[in-house]
Amino acid sequence: MNQPIRLAKFLGHAGVCSRRQASRLIDAGEVRVNGRYANHIDHVTEKDIVIVHGKQITTLPDKVLYAYHKPVGIDCKLNENDPASLIHYLPKSQRVYPIGRLDKDSRGLLLLTNNGELCNQMLHPEHHEKKVYLVKVDRPLDPLFCERMANGIPIDNKVTLPCDVKLISTDRFMITLQQGLNRQIRKMSQHCGYQVIDLFRVKIANYTLDPDTLTEGTHQLISINDLKIEQK
Repeated sequence: MNQPIRLAKFLGHAGVCSRRQASRLIDAGEVRVNGRYANHIDHVTEKDIVIVHGKQITTLPDKVLYAYHKPVGIDCKLNENDPASLIHYLPKSQRVYPIGRLDKDSRGLLLLTNNGELCNQMLHPEHHEKKVYLVKVDRPLDPLFCERMANGIPIDNKVTLPCDVKLISTDRFMITLQQGLNRQIRKMSQHCGYQVIDLFRVKIANYTLDPDTLTEGTHQLISINDLKIEQK
């Protein structure tokens, strides 16, 4: 990298964090460039001395992407002091972080990367990729449940976007979201009078989790091409 690039983008390429997280680190005074506190407008190259949390960022690692089959009980917040934190279950070869989250009580597919550009693209509100979930609730579903869920549910002072919902059995349904509100499916179901007792994410973009190949609690390298998304 010979041409200077924006500092947040550099940190994303280096696998330190996403660009959004980089902005928070800069605001918190955790980033220094050539001995001074960093600014958001800073542009850097590999020749500059960039230090984050007291550690110098020396090289830009190869970009990697992992699929992880998250069990129930793992918290996606990267908190080293929490034994249940995802940080203790990440690949050890390179520093990676999750693209979005899956709440502690849910299980299934989670994507991990050090590619800040990919992370930023997939989390941007204008480019949210579809995510598919299999959901079990606490009692038989009403015949109008799928229609109500698909048309939008008021949660957290907003109405959810239209989505695809299909009945699988008397107490199970499949839902495809292109939105990522906090505990969205649980809150939508609760609004309709149901309690979610199992939530399993099976697909992100065009990558589908195969539980026989990727067993619970394990991860594997995949290619960005496996997502079949338009790369920016």
